[in-house]
Amino acid sequence: MKLNELHPTKGSVHSKKRVGRGYGSGHGGHESGRGNGGQNSRSGGGTRPGYEGGQTPIWMRFPKRGFRNFTRIDYAWINVDTLAERFEAGEEVTLETLLEKRLLKGRPKRLKVLGRGDLDKALTVRAHRFTEEARKKIESAGGKAEVV
Repeated sequence: MKLNELHPTKGSVHSKKRVGRGYGSGHGGHESGRGNGGQNSRSGGGTRPGYEGGQTPIWMRFPKRGFRNFTRIDYAWINVDTLAERFEAGEEVTLETLLEKRLLKGRPKRLKVLGRGDLDKALTVRAHRFTEEARKKIESAGGKAEVV
């Protein structure tokens, strides 16, 4: 078998249906499978998705509520007690290490450390924000709280 000998299986390729070429063609004189006139029988005819035939559409019938602040910065957060459970003394805690250990969901861009719980290990924590309580607990345990 060679490339120049390849051909489709017999019966698998059909000729294109040519519509609108007279009644003798068997494929419509003027209807061509589109019905008896109207908006959808015309070329380029049809309506956009969500069109309700001139009735006020559902997206206009209901009031609009609220807005999305496009300048808002979302922080992933973690508590000090979680760091005490999951990290050994002397380790460095960053957004990347927390994602590797699957302690954060999604793909956050910034990290904030909160102060719930106790910390008895010296950790170097690099985050974008710290609560005052979290900073005190990390530093009193002998660690460093570095703002990135």
